[in-house]
Amino acid sequence: MELLLLLLKIIITIALLGFVSKLMKMCEALILKPKRLRAIMRKQGIRGPPTSFLIGNIGDMKKIKSSASKAHQQKAEQAITHNCSSTLYPYFDEWRKSYGSTFMFSLGNIQILHMSDPEVVREISICTSLDFGNPSYQSRLLGPLFGQGILTSNGATWAHQRKILAPELYMDKVKGMMKIMVESSMTVVNSWRIECVGGVADVHIDEYMRSFSGDVIARACFGSNYSKGKEIFSKLGALQVHVSKTFFKLGIPGMRYLPTQSNREIWRLEKEIRALILKVVKERKEEASGNDLLHTILEAATDSDFSQDETDRFIVDNCKSIYFAGYETTAVSATWTLMLLASNPEWQARVRAEVLQVCGGQMPDAHMVRKMKVLTMVIHESLRLYPPVSAVSKEALKDLKFGDIHVPNGFTVWTLLVTLHQDPDIWGPDAEEFNPERFANGVSGACKFPHVYMPFGVGPRMCLGQNLAMAELKIILALIVSNFSFSLSPKYRHFPTMTLVITPEHGVNLLIKRL
Repeated sequence: MELLLLLLKIIITIALLGFVSKLMKMCEALILKPKRLRAIMRKQGIRGPPTSFLIGNIGDMKKIKSSASKAHQQKAEQAITHNCSSTLYPYFDEWRKSYGSTFMFSLGNIQILHMSDPEVVREISICTSLDFGNPSYQSRLLGPLFGQGILTSNGATWAHQRKILAPELYMDKVKGMMKIMVESSMTVVNSWRIECVGGVADVHIDEYMRSFSGDVIARACFGSNYSKGKEIFSKLGALQVHVSKTFFKLGIPGMRYLPTQSNREIWRLEKEIRALILKVVKERKEEASGNDLLHTILEAATDSDFSQDETDRFIVDNCKSIYFAGYETTAVSATWTLMLLASNPEWQARVRAEVLQVCGGQMPDAHMVRKMKVLTMVIHESLRLYPPVSAVSKEALKDLKFGDIHVPNGFTVWTLLVTLHQDPDIWGPDAEEFNPERFANGVSGACKFPHVYMPFGVGPRMCLGQNLAMAELKIILALIVSNFSFSLSPKYRHFPTMTLVITPEHGVNLLIKRL
């Protein structure tokens, strides 16, 4: 009996020690570490809004965003302004006025340093240290979309992905895809011709742009299985919407494990997407043929020393990554560019004249695309005003220094592109206006600090699909402007929003007229 009591006491003691240990770890993660990190910043003169326990500044951010959205929607006739920062991040505008361009804030227990000084941004953008990697919270937020491997902070999987996909997306593959791009573009053009009863139509263009980019990238990635590829991308689009809704919850401990409606939908879509991709892979292995991106990924997986589970994850993660590299960003960028051309008929006419001169009535090819300078200027300006990605975030995995600021291990650094892309001190007094002429001498001559222009990212982690996206944009825009003139529809309501990329919340309606 005494032995049993002694054993019970030992078990209770171990359980209590385990509980106390867990409690101490939670206290360190939720209270002590955030206070310690913020104290280091305050000693350097860096301030920020006061935080609340567990949620940090999330409550204030949601409140300010809600007030800004209501004020916007209460305006009967909203003029089109391109200041995305005030629409997407009104709380940052408010905090910059109170604390300066460099300030700190918290998403739950995640401590973030907002930095926008151009010289500091230069140091951040060229930093290749593996001690300055993807934030740990990013894998929690974006893991369902990209997979955990692609988002690893140590950069190993990213480097392997670049080695496999970069030659395909940067070189001959893009040239070889020109025919696919033209065919997919002509599908859109022919659909609009049918809609133009009497020569004019009011067209909601968003789904057409997604259909175009989805068709191109699905055929490039999945070859003869491209119809299933489009189904996969459609589900990834739905997954993206649900993931974006969890942004304000990512810093609250345990929220991603709770069976909320968004989480359940994310889990369901993840499972379906994985199953669809692996089904296509199984069919492809049985065919033992192919000359597309999936074939390249399968070869890389076969040549590796991955286990079966690692192989499946590698294939699924890379297929997901291609979705953003060539599908979603291209569709959204094409939509914004058409909106801007519709709002600026003089630039629409200039692009049309260039396309007709360069192509001479023929379908555009790789050689012609390279000669479209005016169209390139327009695309650059569109990406400046509406970059697909609004912010770049990195986490200090060791103590680092940028400029005069010591960034302690555990702090995340945010660089807000929508702010840098429209800073009058960098771009001039017309920074919030659509003026492609600023890119007449290329990006290097467009502003005082060209390195702040980074719609596709910058440095060693630049988007793999940059060349692919630019080629897609030029082809679809060239064929649309050469077949139609267009203006904004009275139905159009200008309201940029975030679904991980900057999208028009109500879509874009154009009045299309056949030429």
